[in-house]
Amino acid sequence: MNLAASLAATKRRVLLLDLDPQGNATMGSGIDKTTLESGTCEVLLGEAELAGSLRSIERGGYALLPANQDLTAAEVRLLGMSRGRETRLREVLATVREGYDVILIDCPPALSMLTVNALVAADSVLIPMQCEYYALEGLSALIGTIEQIRATANPPLEVEGILRTMFDPRNNLANEVSAQLIMHFNDKVFRTIIPRNIRLAEAPSFGCPVLFHDKESRGALAYLALAGEMIRRDEEQLRAEAQAPQDPDLETTAPGIPS
Repeated sequence: MNLAASLAATKRRVLLLDLDPQGNATMGSGIDKTTLESGTCEVLLGEAELAGSLRSIERGGYALLPANQDLTAAEVRLLGMSRGRETRLREVLATVREGYDVILIDCPPALSMLTVNALVAADSVLIPMQCEYYALEGLSALIGTIEQIRATANPPLEVEGILRTMFDPRNNLANEVSAQLIMHFNDKVFRTIIPRNIRLAEAPSFGCPVLFHDKESRGALAYLALAGEMIRRDEEQLRAEAQAPQDPDLETTAPGIPS
């Protein structure tokens, strides 16, 4: 939610997809999840069109596909499908991908058919994690899952980056785990760190991203910095791809002109 608003502040067209039955991204965006007529559940099951289910979040600048606890029922029905259950979200998003610069998928905090759908549909995975040892163990399992999805269903899938969040620099353990992350994952670890911040914690209760709750807070500035870092990374990757030498075996010549 906060990242979506920060990217939207850079004039990007952003879609946030709530794929978590808890509906935190929905409530935090100011949408009452208990009164939804259509959302992620209905879209995944083919009972509603994606375009008609989107909400424009004025205090955020992004579009939202909301969700609530009905999404649990959608997962059960997906599990009962004989084929195509892992690719349902990818098929749905194919209809709107060209209309947005960035599509963010907020996943549930567990590996499920919903998470698998997100990994099959995504180009990359942004991993937010607290700097604690149990989180490190969970990170290893997630990396393994990403590799399995890459090998079986989505070869281009990559890790966008690892984001250290709820970080307290006064905590020695947090600093130790942070150092281990950098040692093992190097430039995959975002330089931006999201701190523990009261404004970040209370913004969802006001139904808006922290950027619209207190734009001068440390939390808001951190998310703006994260958006900027992501944009710079993408631009650097595009420049590197443009400057990469061409394979001579792929060179062609115009008809009738000797090479």
